Amino acid sequence: MTRRPLARYALRTVSLAAFLGLWQLLTSLNVDLWLRFSQFPTVTDVARAFADRLSGGDYWTDLTDSLTRILTGFALAAVLGVATGVLVARSRLAEDLLGPVLEVIRPIPAIALVPVAILLFPSNEQGIVFITCTAAFFPVLVSTRHAVRALTPVWEEAVRTMGGARLRILGSVVLPGALPGIFGGLSVGIGVSWICVISAEMISGQYGVGYRTWQDYTVVNYPGVFVGMVTIGVLGWITSTAVELLGRRLTRWLPRTSYVPGGRSTRVPRPAAVPVRADGDSEHQAQPEQQGHKDTEEARDEHLV
Repeated sequence: MTRRPLARYALRTVSLAAFLGLWQLLTSLNVDLWLRFSQFPTVTDVARAFADRLSGGDYWTDLTDSLTRILTGFALAAVLGVATGVLVARSRLAEDLLGPVLEVIRPIPAIALVPVAILLFPSNEQGIVFITCTAAFFPVLVSTRHAVRALTPVWEEAVRTMGGARLRILGSVVLPGALPGIFGGLSVGIGVSWICVISAEMISGQYGVGYRTWQDYTVVNYPGVFVGMVTIGVLGWITSTAVELLGRRLTRWLPRTSYVPGGRSTRVPRPAAVPVRADGDSEHQAQPEQQGHKDTEEARDEHLV
């Protein structure tokens, strides 16, 4: 039995409300078993601190600075990551020249590059953008490289047979075929970018959500710390959803798989003509197809978000 989209949204709302209710209950009763909930601010304390922040100008300044840093760094990482991934996947010379350097740098956490950014760039702002870009660059690079290498060679050969040049192959086969993998890397990259930009703001920033969260921690303003955490979570969710929606829109031409409970997935079939036998008994042949179409519709409803 499948749930309709409205029922799923209602279920998610109930789940969030139950989480907040449990948080309020444990903190208001000062429950101390193994975890010390007495040290936590209550939901109402965080809500009051959030309302106070919204009425001030610093909150919106921090929000603007963090969004500017994340969007600038992520945009640079998306362009450089896709271009480098395609180049490394399509050229053996580029793979030999760039591959060893990239593989040595890739395991280094981006936040560990803070000292490098401080020494390399004249301002903290440029250093934070550099760290954000580095954090998102490698997930995009790796996913693009694997997506390009996984393409079917028959598509490229077909374009070459019709006289297509390299640029034609790149625009008609390589980039469209690799789009699902590319957006998979972008979805991972935007999440990693938020982690690193907040950490960089805590270390060397002057404004931003991460800087303000760390300042609240140093003055023991725990409701303010939770305001920063909630803000980071909401911003990360919004940006990740935007990347996923853009990916779905740009890959609408791809066949979709519908989720079926139990771990099975089925492709949505196109309606086919029902063959009619000589004796005219087409009703019994149409029955299995109608049943399969009904199952597919139920699976599609389950897949809707």
